[in-house]
Amino acid sequence: MPRIVRFHRTGDADVLQLDEIAMPEAAAGEVVVAVRAFGLNRAEVMFRRGEYPQYQPEFPSALGYEAAGTVLAVGEGVNAFAPGDRVATIPSFKMGRYWSYGEVARVPEHAVAPLPAHLSFEEGAAIWMPFMTCYGALIEYGRLAAGEHLVVRAASSSVGLAAIQMAKRLGARTIAVTRTAAKRAWIEAAGADHLIASEEEDMIARILDITGGRGAEMIMDPVAGPELERLAQAVAYQGRLFVYGRLDARPAIFPVGLGLAKGLTMRGYSLFEIINFPEKFEAGKRHVQAGLAAGDYRPVVGATFPLADVVAAHRYMESNAQHGKIVVTV
Repeated sequence: MPRIVRFHRTGDADVLQLDEIAMPEAAAGEVVVAVRAFGLNRAEVMFRRGEYPQYQPEFPSALGYEAAGTVLAVGEGVNAFAPGDRVATIPSFKMGRYWSYGEVARVPEHAVAPLPAHLSFEEGAAIWMPFMTCYGALIEYGRLAAGEHLVVRAASSSVGLAAIQMAKRLGARTIAVTRTAAKRAWIEAAGADHLIASEEEDMIARILDITGGRGAEMIMDPVAGPELERLAQAVAYQGRLFVYGRLDARPAIFPVGLGLAKGLTMRGYSLFEIINFPEKFEAGKRHVQAGLAAGDYRPVVGATFPLADVVAAHRYMESNAQHGKIVVTV
């Protein structure tokens, strides 16, 4: 019997356990995957804690959005995939009903994509959350243009590194922000034009200096918190500030004065703004696949853990010490 990761109550990482289940069957429109690797996301940490804003777990609950492996079975009406195909899953389903954490995954067909031959299973488990998130923010809604400056906070994260690669493909200039310079090599390898270590230098002053005093046309921020008000000082006239996370859970203040003076656009953003709209979702898939095929996009795996150590993997994510994607191998 295959094992999957489940939790029977919300809580810290210790609530995760490996449960044996009957081999899942692929219902109509579904695909069952023999998982070789799965990626971790903060969404799953929030879901495990009962803090996920989209929905709550129903116990016992499976979890996980991203996996890579080979197709085991397909349901009625699934024609694009066949047993043995190398695939990766796309975060576009409800966790609990579907899942990626385990020796097998069950997902809807629309959430499956071919895994390019030049990518490993570990890399395949690190593609879709970061690159699809960036597609929505930078292209579909942010309209980042060639020559513009993009500030990427938490630049060493999987989304941050994907944003740097995507901005480079678009011809924009990137200003990567990380807490210390310790992760400089990873960020520079992704193609960042500038790096700011926010605990070692004045982030706002450096952004203004790099942009000749104008500020950046766009900022991607997963941190929020009180510093959001100050961050608005570094946005250009009629610039865009996209908040896609809340690593700092303290209240954030909207800078009304700066917003009026600069014509500032500040908005919350999540991947659901892409996956809930089929046309946007398909456009995002095409864009990411084209970038992978061209070699412009390459997922970054920063750490791997064996399946038996999934609790340790979640604890590592919560330490905020990682760079790139944390992947569990099966």
